[in-house]
Amino acid sequence: MRNSLRNLVLSAVLALLTTAAWCATAANVAVIINDKSPASRTIGAYYALKRKIPAKNIIHIKCTLDEMIGNNVYENDIAKPVKSYLAKMCLSKTVGYLVLTKGVPLRLASGWSVDSLLMVMDHNPPLDNGKLHGNNPYYGKAEHFSHKKYGIYLSTRLDGYTVQDAKALVDHSLSARRQKGVFLIDTTPKRNTAIYSSMNTDMSRAHDMIVKKGFSSTLDAGEGFVGNRDHLMGYFSWGSNDPAFDKKKYRSLRFLPGAIAETAVSTSARTLNKANDPGQSLIGDLIASGVTGVKGYVAEPTLGAICDPVVLFDRYLSDYNLAESFYMASRFIFWRDVVIGDPLCAPYASK
Repeated sequence: MRNSLRNLVLSAVLALLTTAAWCATAANVAVIINDKSPASRTIGAYYALKRKIPAKNIIHIKCTLDEMIGNNVYENDIAKPVKSYLAKMCLSKTVGYLVLTKGVPLRLASGWSVDSLLMVMDHNPPLDNGKLHGNNPYYGKAEHFSHKKYGIYLSTRLDGYTVQDAKALVDHSLSARRQKGVFLIDTTPKRNTAIYSSMNTDMSRAHDMIVKKGFSSTLDAGEGFVGNRDHLMGYFSWGSNDPAFDKKKYRSLRFLPGAIAETAVSTSARTLNKANDPGQSLIGDLIASGVTGVKGYVAEPTLGAICDPVVLFDRYLSDYNLAESFYMASRFIFWRDVVIGDPLCAPYASK
């Protein structure tokens, strides 16, 4: 009887340890800093200090400060030094998350995001316009991420219009707490066409799921564009693809620490330089408004690349961190995606 009880206790402890081993910690994160960028150095050092990232997990590169680069610059100045450092420091077995910092180039002239390419750098895919995106092996899963199991990295970025915006992402992550909401889902009847109606349907389903889980959500299905809302914990809209889009209303949104967002906008991450504002809705505006995590695209990704809102909010409201939630909701990798935020942010995870 005593031995049986002891074995039961040991089994339970082993199960807890095994589960904990899947959960990401600072040791699983590598920070990429562009030494030529004062902003990158400042943000990288700030994040490493606040999150207690091990010194050996800091990767220094030297490359141009341009947001857009060519394939050769990516290969020689970013991919090669990052891969070499991970191998040299034997980090490939422990690191599963890559955090890029403002000042690291954003996109390639050929259309891909730097972040998405680094996710699959171990696979050395060809960089040419004939190569389409790949299916994300982590899409739709409901388990903690493992680099060993999935063979990719999860990349996020600490970026924004200013250094302060990027540092605020760290502060918001660390102060994030479990909140009931509000989650704002802003659909539009003007997108109820054969091509786009599925996104409206998914957004509505996400609202129903959030409410069913016991959280507060507002679904706006009218023709107007919603603005002037605060204390938001989640946001999903058509952004400037809504015919009623109003940039002032978009910029008037305010978020609680830990809030995440997505917009069905093709090039919402085409720039993170406010001076280059093209007039459409950009994720930089939401970062400046206090969001903690948001996804965008550096070039036309097709509607299928936009986060599945049901999966995104379901995972985040369950036991998963920011990076896991965004990538479990993303169908493609080796593509045009950019996820902003501290990957370890997880206000709804069990402690």
